Amino acid sequence: MTPHYSTAIVGGGLGGLMLARVLHVNGIDVPVFDLDAAAGARGQGGMLDIHDDTGQEALRRAHLHAEFLARVHPGGQALRVLDRRAAVVHEEADDADGTRPEIDRGDLRELLLGSLPDGAVRWGAKVTGAHPRGDGRYEVTLADGSAFTTDLLIGADGAWSRIRPLLTDARPAYSGISFVELDLEDADRRHPEAAALVGGGMFFALGDDKGFLAHRETDGSIHLYVALRAEEAWLSTVDFTDADAAKRAVLEHFADWDGALRRMVADADGPLTPRHIHALPAGLTWESRPGVTLLGDAAHLMSPFAGEGANLALFDGAELARHLLAHPGDAFAAVRAYEQEMFARAAVTAAESARALDLIFHPQAPAPLVDMFRGR
Repeated sequence: MTPHYSTAIVGGGLGGLMLARVLHVNGIDVPVFDLDAAAGARGQGGMLDIHDDTGQEALRRAHLHAEFLARVHPGGQALRVLDRRAAVVHEEADDADGTRPEIDRGDLRELLLGSLPDGAVRWGAKVTGAHPRGDGRYEVTLADGSAFTTDLLIGADGAWSRIRPLLTDARPAYSGISFVELDLEDADRRHPEAAALVGGGMFFALGDDKGFLAHRETDGSIHLYVALRAEEAWLSTVDFTDADAAKRAVLEHFADWDGALRRMVADADGPLTPRHIHALPAGLTWESRPGVTLLGDAAHLMSPFAGEGANLALFDGAELARHLLAHPGDAFAAVRAYEQEMFARAAVTAAESARALDLIFHPQAPAPLVDMFRGR
């Protein structure tokens, strides 16, 4: 028989896990369906700065804040901004005020996963589609041919959500920014020039609509994003199976940049990973419908340049749990209340992210970003 769940979460990222955790600490266990074969099946990305009023507030409600603080990266709130000649134009030390501490995304996800009961996450459950059955329930189909039904279906399945089409025709659009990600491992020992350049926290080297964005990771490596405004097709012209050729193709766009910055790319360890930056329309809303809702990137994918995506996902999860707990027996009322607040919250942060993108990728960069940091 097709299994049935009163509530089901699709997507085992930060937002879906936070929702499951806050419900769990309040005595409600719900299944989380995730496409990965196992918890460690793929890398989870780099560092996140977790904001006191959103991400950290969610962690408090999840009874995980103390464990979170034990895992943050000391010194990670430091900041350096350089120009294309590698001259430092703005610098901030980590003031350790705790308002935006840095944590490795994988460490944060591991914390959330470890806080759930065994079996809460159903691994290898790739969703291929979902549809209303007409009896108030939704049926979700999986790649292995199985299916399940649920009274409340929550899409926490990221940018290319399989649940989003139940609520809106909106799809992510290319933002005009392309990334190439790379790593410098054991930076202090193996890449001392880059280590000295980047410092202990977040790093920007900007100019002429492009730049290098980097951060120190807890394992001593540097994770670097080479970013530029480019046609969407540009990444497809680069052979990323040949790391040396890919490095040369990337560095063609930085021919007149300082040698120390260029060497961060030339000396990178391992493969280079291409990534387009997409976003949903800012201010996206939909008409609330019984039995289904979205959170995190599935609801409001935005560019990463304001550092809000993970924080919103965590807070969405905690807020949806709060509304469900406040409306026992009336999930539709909970969803409507949650969505109206989420729409307003996401519209503000999407605008901030779009503004930050234009400050970073600006013909006069890094001056506009420095002005923002200095409050001008």
